[in-house]
Amino acid sequence: MYRRWKVQIILLVAMFAFIRCNNQPVVYRGDTATKGTIHISVDESFKPVIDSQIKVFESSNPDAKIIPHYKAEAECLKDLLVDSIRMVIVTRRLLPVEEQRLKDTLRFIPIQGRAAFDAVTVIVNPANKDSLLDRGDLRSILNGTSGYKFRPVMDGLTATSTVRFAIDSILRGDKLSKEVTAATSSEGVIDYVSKNKDAIGFIGVSWIGNQDDPVQLSFQKKVTIASLKCEICPDEAFVKPYQANIATRRYPLVRGLHYILKENYEGLGSGFANFLIYERGQLIFRRAYLWPAKMAFEIRNAGIDE
Repeated sequence: MYRRWKVQIILLVAMFAFIRCNNQPVVYRGDTATKGTIHISVDESFKPVIDSQIKVFESSNPDAKIIPHYKAEAECLKDLLVDSIRMVIVTRRLLPVEEQRLKDTLRFIPIQGRAAFDAVTVIVNPANKDSLLDRGDLRSILNGTSGYKFRPVMDGLTATSTVRFAIDSILRGDKLSKEVTAATSSEGVIDYVSKNKDAIGFIGVSWIGNQDDPVQLSFQKKVTIASLKCEICPDEAFVKPYQANIATRRYPLVRGLHYILKENYEGLGSGFANFLIYERGQLIFRRAYLWPAKMAFEIRNAGIDE
């Protein structure tokens, strides 16, 4: 009798624990906003600037360790269902259906926010004189109907944020030409364009826009940044992806940098997200030649005396 009663008690406790585990939200513990170790997935387009953000954050918080995994955007979004990944950094917000799926799985909706604005930069070989283009030119180059003798190259043919942006915002749903070449990374795009006179590449501005970064300055010597036609300017103008042109949307290929955080408490992911959107993180975005989304920086017109 005693043994049967003991077994029943154990079964009841086990059932209660099972029910409780399956009805409670996923909670990560063992870290704080400034201490612990977490893994994050990051769109490869933003590797240079996120490396800088992590370096400064960890130097200010010696007990914190953020381990980034750089990959295609679609793979980053899949990682939201991976327990070990605490945050993803990509170029778009979650769709309502994606939010619901995560809510059903995690029992809470991840926190989302835009930290900066980025631009898709078009690069050509220095030997190519055709560096003034408009959106129509880019569309025909990517769908294979252009009269330009360009061979387009991107950081992949599927799953990357740059490919998605090209299909959504340049091709407007049309298909990429079979002539589009796939490089393995943004740096691979730069290398390919530098070695092929007829190549035209598409990369994030954080890979090549920073005038103070020796590595990016070396990239700028290998390729030419194309100027694109401003679609909102009163007079015809061709502009490069400078910060002011990103901020005012004079440059036509602007996109956001978004973080999606899988925390329902103040953990290290929250600490890093706050770092990205407050002063120090915003200044790092600014120095990397992206446009900060959370701080108001003044744009002034300036003249040059010759």
